[in-house]
Amino acid sequence: MCRCRAGMSTSAPSDREPPPATDAAVDHYPFPPKIWKDPRCIVAFGFGAGAVPYAPGTFGTLVGVALYWLLAPLAAPWYIGALAILFATGVWVCGHAERVLGVHDHPGIVWDEIVGYLITMFLAPAGWLWVVIGFALFRLFDIWKPFPVRWIERRFRGGIGTMLDDACAGVYAWASLHGLYVVSRLAA
Repeated sequence: MCRCRAGMSTSAPSDREPPPATDAAVDHYPFPPKIWKDPRCIVAFGFGAGAVPYAPGTFGTLVGVALYWLLAPLAAPWYIGALAILFATGVWVCGHAERVLGVHDHPGIVWDEIVGYLITMFLAPAGWLWVVIGFALFRLFDIWKPFPVRWIERRFRGGIGTMLDDACAGVYAWASLHGLYVVSRLAA
């Protein structure tokens, strides 16, 4: 399939992964209107949050906060089951959106941030303060990308690569959130 964007023609057969996203790639790969007619792309774009021109990952994470409030009452096994389903869905929809856009891990694809935040909040302490701290920690690790987050981002392509790096950032944020909770309880 041939895609023409910004006067450039690129070929992206289904058996090849799209090139990595860069700031220049985002300028040359605008959102084609057809993505808003494709339910998989709508989900990958966080129901529109990924279309925000500035800090789409942060806005995608806010969608994760809303989804967390729906999932928070679940018992741990059900929460893990929901996470597994959402992660698998992300591999599918993010991979599809990447092929449609012709770019790996386009900044507008924010389903990975949504799931990464939900990983952060697994068994989180109750209350708005911990929701906000979890949000800040996840954004910190998602942007900072300590080892092996950046390595995963560069090593794995397609939907699995898009999802894995944010899942790993979510694990870092989860450990930090629970560590802060333990310290706060010891200090009290």
